[in-house]
Amino acid sequence: MRTHGRPLRGRTVVVTGAARGLGAALARAFDARGARLALLGLEGARLEEVAASLRNESACWEVDVTDDVAMADTARRVRTRLGPVSVVVGNAGIAEGGPFADSDPQVWRRVIEVNLIGSAATARCFLPDLLDTHGYYLQVASLAALGTSPLMSAYCASKAGVESFAHALRAELAHRGVAVGIAYINWTDTDMIRDADRHAALRELRAHMPPPARKVYPAAQVADRLAAAAERRRAYVYVPAWLRALQPVRAFIPPVVTHIARTELPRLDRTQPIEATGLLGAGGRADELRDTPREEQW
Repeated sequence: MRTHGRPLRGRTVVVTGAARGLGAALARAFDARGARLALLGLEGARLEEVAASLRNESACWEVDVTDDVAMADTARRVRTRLGPVSVVVGNAGIAEGGPFADSDPQVWRRVIEVNLIGSAATARCFLPDLLDTHGYYLQVASLAALGTSPLMSAYCASKAGVESFAHALRAELAHRGVAVGIAYINWTDTDMIRDADRHAALRELRAHMPPPARKVYPAAQVADRLAAAAERRRAYVYVPAWLRALQPVRAFIPPVVTHIARTELPRLDRTQPIEATGLLGAGGRADELRDTPREEQW
């Protein structure tokens, strides 16, 4: 996969959830490294805008990452248009907040489907390319995979799931020349996080995190770190870097969170009843408005 100096120059990179937020920032970060971009997501017009901002060759496909048939067809179309894929970033994700007991089962399930099943479908349909190119699959996880949070059960479960999935995939593919990385990222400035901050309970819970853990990072900064990790085929990337220090002590995080939640959740509920948020951010709303799964190219 590597070429001297600029390992991604002229290579085809797939980014899911590329219409906005971290996905759009990732597209620009890989474009700056000379890659060709295949942009996948639900919002066709937004994908087209991102593609228009890139300097190198790119193409867009409107597709639901949970649709196995459409994703397999998209992978064939990417290969035909842009050539064999060398890097795939499983970035597509949605979130909802609120008490699990009051959550809408369909919304809760949809978060798992997009974040976990969608990541597996993405890896599956592009795996033939990655085997041919000895490529690299980068799974976007989260601080939520290292710890946990009340009121975010579906999101936390899905991110713990993609972490385990990526570990298993790495072990299966190591002898076949395909590298698999996991990106652990903290709060990133996206529509999803800004929408979460509109809900008092979610905003207050983040405020009770240690100061470094509650900081929100620019999407471009996070994307640049992830693209650099892809150049080096890193097994792990942490943004910010101090998240690495949580790995040895991650077993202690849930008891600490439970201790804080035992006091804070009743206090917050007395101030303002804690209710389900529905899918968060513009990406969440796009998922709610999705048509019958279809695939289309720009």
